Amino acid sequence: MRVALMLTCINDAMFPETGKAVVRLLRRLGVDVEFPPGQSCCGQPMTNTGYLDEAVPAVRAFASAFEGYDAVVVPSGSCAGSVRHQHGLVARRAGDPALQDAVRRLAPRTHELTEFLLDVLEVEDVGASFPHSVTYHPTCHSLRLLGVGDRPARLLRHVRGLRLLELPAAEECCGFGGTFAVKNAETSVAMGTDKVRHAVGTGAEVLVASDNSCLMHLGGLLSRERAGMRVMHLAEILASTEDQPASVLTAPTLLERTSAARGARS
Repeated sequence: MRVALMLTCINDAMFPETGKAVVRLLRRLGVDVEFPPGQSCCGQPMTNTGYLDEAVPAVRAFASAFEGYDAVVVPSGSCAGSVRHQHGLVARRAGDPALQDAVRRLAPRTHELTEFLLDVLEVEDVGASFPHSVTYHPTCHSLRLLGVGDRPARLLRHVRGLRLLELPAAEECCGFGGTFAVKNAETSVAMGTDKVRHAVGTGAEVLVASDNSCLMHLGGLLSRERAGMRVMHLAEILASTEDQPASVLTAPTLLERTSAARGARS
């Protein structure tokens, strides 16, 4: 089985450790994952704001980069949802039968990470170790658009040493919503503040999610409030082992990650 990693824009620019974690995890499970260098944005920023014509080049680029793979793994419910549910709309609007065929082939082969682990590999215990308390935030697209359900929790419950604490009002949106956070900043911050309050109230050391876009929003709020809670992508926890641990004590805060990303580009 030929498997490709779709890293996503935000991970490429700001959270490269998530992509590295996915590769370590999949290789540990015997998957020879590849990274197609021609990949780019999935087009979600355009499609979510109604610019469907502008999204056509991004959908073409995705189809070209990932054609020929048996599975595409995405560490983001948001971007996986875009491929599965928005690319078809964009391709139909473009009126290009070849692009429509490519999208139809790729959509069912594109999996959010937890879907791939449980539904394709049929693995629930990935051999991870993370001796810390965590609470899990189910992001909107993974929860509602993809319907990943309890897959992340099932994986976390098998992580050695991990204590999973229930997040109150877990299904409420964190308020990020891409451009929503820019266009409706006050509402976005209010929603994020509610989510952070619930997360801190669990007493967990780490707030976990499967979308770094949401963690960026929540991590910023936690950093500004000096709440003492770290944010980590689910993939980084699942990739952690006793031999190669991902310690919450050394995991950078959102502000530290942002500063490092800016420094790398300067």
